[in-house]
Amino acid sequence: MIRRYTHPDMGRIWSEQRRFETWLAVELAAADAMAAEGLVPVEAARELRARAGFDIARIDEIEQTTQHDLIAFTTAVAEQVGQAARWLHFGLTSSDVVDTALALQMVEATDLILDGLSRLAGAIRERANEHRHTVMIGRTHGVHAEPMTFGLKLALWYAEVQRSITRLRHAREGIRVGKISGAVGTFAHLDPSIEARVCHALGLVPAPVSSQIVQRDRHAELMTALAIAAASLEKFALEVRGLQKTEIGEVEEPFGKGQKGSSAMPHKRNPVGCEQVCGLARLVRANAMAAIENVALWHERDISHSSVERVILPDSFCALDHALRRFTRIVAGLVVYPERMRENLGRSRGVVFSGTLLLELARRGVMREQAYLWMQRSAMRAFHEQLDFRTLVLDDAEVMAVLTREEVERAFDLGDQMRNVDAVIDRALAHA
Repeated sequence: MIRRYTHPDMGRIWSEQRRFETWLAVELAAADAMAAEGLVPVEAARELRARAGFDIARIDEIEQTTQHDLIAFTTAVAEQVGQAARWLHFGLTSSDVVDTALALQMVEATDLILDGLSRLAGAIRERANEHRHTVMIGRTHGVHAEPMTFGLKLALWYAEVQRSITRLRHAREGIRVGKISGAVGTFAHLDPSIEARVCHALGLVPAPVSSQIVQRDRHAELMTALAIAAASLEKFALEVRGLQKTEIGEVEEPFGKGQKGSSAMPHKRNPVGCEQVCGLARLVRANAMAAIENVALWHERDISHSSVERVILPDSFCALDHALRRFTRIVAGLVVYPERMRENLGRSRGVVFSGTLLLELARRGVMREQAYLWMQRSAMRAFHEQLDFRTLVLDDAEVMAVLTREEVERAFDLGDQMRNVDAVIDRALAHA
């Protein structure tokens, strides 16, 4: 991932330095485990742990000849260790190290994403409580539907973020596995007890069964969970973008002092942060498809997944981490215009209460089809003739032969319409 979208905390996890550190951690844990079971001299394991290190430049130099990064790594480490190096990588295949180490990186990166999702949830929760009674028009198909509150919209976001947290926690457990099972998963050279010791030392659990590699459905599940989280961020950001349109103007992402929106138009205040979130979500979704493609490999393993993962794993984690950080700042600083929300609510001249009147007519014995026609008749006049819907209903002799004026007026009562909103918001925010 380019530096622009890479936070130092996430970038460190996917750096070359961290990759080789995790490889070395697996190698040393394996030597310790074998020493504990008498397969490797205890002193050799101690010497490995005391002297083993690496120089990235030297690894790169060796790889120019070996064309194999793990062999280049073990060769470079062996140069620093001396005689004890004959016990380095003893009985292991490359993927024992690479896949087990990759699990450590993915767990660490997932924990950062989970922290980011929790921070976002907290920001959304705070704004949902702030605006639980901020009335606005609800839109279906982009068209005025019925009144709602901005807090209810935010509570919906909060619940969706909680589902992403649940998915990622599950996927984290799915990839928190290691394997020290050898070239085809048969434990031909080392017993499963070695694998158990290594995984325990690293905070992982052994894969119940593996081939030369940990199976890639686990990685696909994680990448899909990341993609869904990114898709939710895109959904939220797209909503902000829609509500920030000049013609709507109900919310606005924060615009800092000295910020400029356009090189040509000094007046512009564009939702560039939300647009960036939407763009990065596309990348994460596309990478999830690549992870799914990685599931099917030849026989016990081929290497076609490796080149893909070197790109999609760090890129997806870095992109989602950046999007989370940016959208959390947007939510915290979101500018809300309640007066504009009220103004827009009134733009449809009251037709959004037609459903309430329809139900009231049905309660009074009017067939639903007939009640619908009466309400639609007045609603269409309100649209086309720019008339007030309530006045049209009160002037409709057929409707007023059934309803009293007080019953009509009550149908337009926003307080009655919003009477259950607090309960819904409380129910949504109770889940964490």
